[in-house]
Amino acid sequence: MASPSGPMGRWVERWTGDPLLVGAAMALSLFGVAMIYSAGVVNVPSPVTQGAWRRQLVWLALALVGFGVIWKVKARWIEWIAFPAYGLAVILLAATLVVGTGAGTAEGVGRWIGIGPIRFQPAEFAKLAAVLGLARYLSSREAPPQSLRDLVAPSALMGVPLILVVLQPDLGTALAFVGVLFACLYWAGTPPFLLFLLASPGLALILAFSTVVWSAYFVGLILLIYLFRYRLYLAESVGILLANLAAGTIANPLWSQLADYQRNRLLVFLDPSMDPRGAGWNLIQSKVAIGSGGLTGKGFTQGTQKRLDFLPEQHTDFIFSVVGEELGFVGSVLVVAVFGFLLYRVVRLAEGAGDPFAGLVLFGIFGAWIVHIFINIGMTIGLVPITGIPLPFLSYGGTFLLTCWAFTALAVRLAQED
Repeated sequence: MASPSGPMGRWVERWTGDPLLVGAAMALSLFGVAMIYSAGVVNVPSPVTQGAWRRQLVWLALALVGFGVIWKVKARWIEWIAFPAYGLAVILLAATLVVGTGAGTAEGVGRWIGIGPIRFQPAEFAKLAAVLGLARYLSSREAPPQSLRDLVAPSALMGVPLILVVLQPDLGTALAFVGVLFACLYWAGTPPFLLFLLASPGLALILAFSTVVWSAYFVGLILLIYLFRYRLYLAESVGILLANLAAGTIANPLWSQLADYQRNRLLVFLDPSMDPRGAGWNLIQSKVAIGSGGLTGKGFTQGTQKRLDFLPEQHTDFIFSVVGEELGFVGSVLVVAVFGFLLYRVVRLAEGAGDPFAGLVLFGIFGAWIVHIFINIGMTIGLVPITGIPLPFLSYGGTFLLTCWAFTALAVRLAQED
């Protein structure tokens, strides 16, 4: 990375590591505080959203302190603590299932652990630790994964925290672990067809809603395995086919085991009008808010859907709906563009990293962030089913903001040579 010219540029680089990445993160964070403030400007003040922007500003200050600490830690020390941090994260996730409590928007859901007046989400720390643990394992290998057998260990590393998070239950955060796994495996040099085979049981589970579609998919899978038969062990080929058969078989029983609100979220994704005042309310109101923003929006704090408190969780999961209503298409595109630049910068840093561990951590961060960004924005406009997942740097949430800035600190620290 080229050094900025002049004394001021060198000073900025010294204290940020990468001015472009940190500048994008700071711009999003401050913009998030502003939009959280706007989310609290409603006709009938809410104790949940009122003053949330002040609390977010305090968390931002703490996050910047954490950024400064991590930024000064030696890269090798980060690599050494990868496995201990992973082990601690698993212990905390297991403890959450026993002593976890609800808080904020997750009331009644055991996602939080309280220590005195302090509450935090172990799942957020687990994302950070999982990236480090997976990167440490893959960087220690002498060669890239070349068979499904080689994918068992990294899949297990991600599978343990993923299952513990699903049991909370927190499906949205669990999807971030999937993004980390596939991003790191891709960066480690895993052939794309192996990544597809690894994902195939999940795809089969989704396609099982239609017997015709699933049957066509399964025939295509058999042809793919036949084409790559010389790169697969017989046991691997049989195992993949059996896993896909099992996924298709358990789809209906699994559907019946879902909670009512989980089934409704999927059904209203296909047709929000089926329950416009119930499960479809969130999606309908979000699309109305974003659509009513037009080209330039209704103006900061002036969103009517937001002011009437029609938008659900408008300071957390649906913060992008507030952006769309008040700043319109132009403001929404600018926000997406900044996120795109943030992801682009992380990839560029990964490309320039001389150490395999550093490159894997950076691309793991990319995987976690792109899942959050795509799913959060996608659910507000009806592209994906509604899932409780926040938008990086923008959504209200102290633990999540700390994690985002910890990721940023790791990115700039590991992109530098010790």
